[in-house]
Amino acid sequence: MSGHNKWSKIKHKKAASDAQKSKLFGKLAKLIATESKRVGGDISAPALRAVIDKAKAENMPSDNIDRAVKKGMSADAATMEFVQYEAYGPGGCGIIIDGLTDNKNRTAQELKHLLSKNGIALAAPGSALWMFTKGNEGLEATMTVDLSEDEGAKLETLLEALEEHDDVQEVYTNAN
Repeated sequence: MSGHNKWSKIKHKKAASDAQKSKLFGKLAKLIATESKRVGGDISAPALRAVIDKAKAENMPSDNIDRAVKKGMSADAATMEFVQYEAYGPGGCGIIIDGLTDNKNRTAQELKHLLSKNGIALAAPGSALWMFTKGNEGLEATMTVDLSEDEGAKLETLLEALEEHDDVQEVYTNAN
């Protein structure tokens, strides 16, 4: 007669939402630590302030934010680098993958493997980026590509897999 009480039902939903929050908070903490290191821990710096505001908008606890800022200022903090990869997805749509990593080679190999599992290869730098312009919220598509239902499903599967990767911060596509 297991699974008959209310808590049994709630704990599965809570575990899933907690895992999702944890992943998001980890990515935000990495971003905060990197910006903190770049600006020397100056919380009034606009770039760090913007990242902190983004974290607060996602309801990240203040002590997690403070810990990430301190981690970025510490001498033993790993050097995080911004990376950007480009690919052509199903139907020829452009995919831009922005990431933050402590090891470019590892991240490149992991993303190549992830893309190849979905029948896609990394593109040369600049080969897909020309389809996007930099906007307020990141990259915005200057031209869109219409996909069939099957291609759309393949792209959605790929985007979900990319979002799950720890080093990936944002994924942009010009698919319609």
